[in-house]
Amino acid sequence: METHNPVVWFEIYTNNLQRAKAFYETVFQIQLTVLPTPEEMTLQMLAFPSNMESKNLAAGALVYMEGFKAGGNSTIVYFYSKNCSIEEARIEAAGGSVFRPKMSIGDYGFIVLAFDTEGNMIGIHSME
Repeated sequence: METHNPVVWFEIYTNNLQRAKAFYETVFQIQLTVLPTPEEMTLQMLAFPSNMESKNLAAGALVYMEGFKAGGNSTIVYFYSKNCSIEEARIEAAGGSVFRPKMSIGDYGFIVLAFDTEGNMIGIHSME
């Protein structure tokens, strides 16, 4: 059996795209960019930094879609970190809340669980 990452895209839905943009840019110290969508779609997207030509590397975007309410879903996207304490320290100032502070997951490193400004739970993973 071949071992590869089948995840290539994720979307984090928002109720307020600009508020969510500020949260993710502040916590992860990144720049999100507008992802063009067809005019007939009632959709706005801001892409996370990525190389769209890469195989087996997930990419994704914040999404606002009319009629779709954010938060309360059962999928958690985990973001990479060198040390998840760094991003954890930025969460509340960016308008989010920490659900579980940095905790060990044994040989697999450490995680932080948090809510973004839209009510979505996210994870941050590091080996330190």
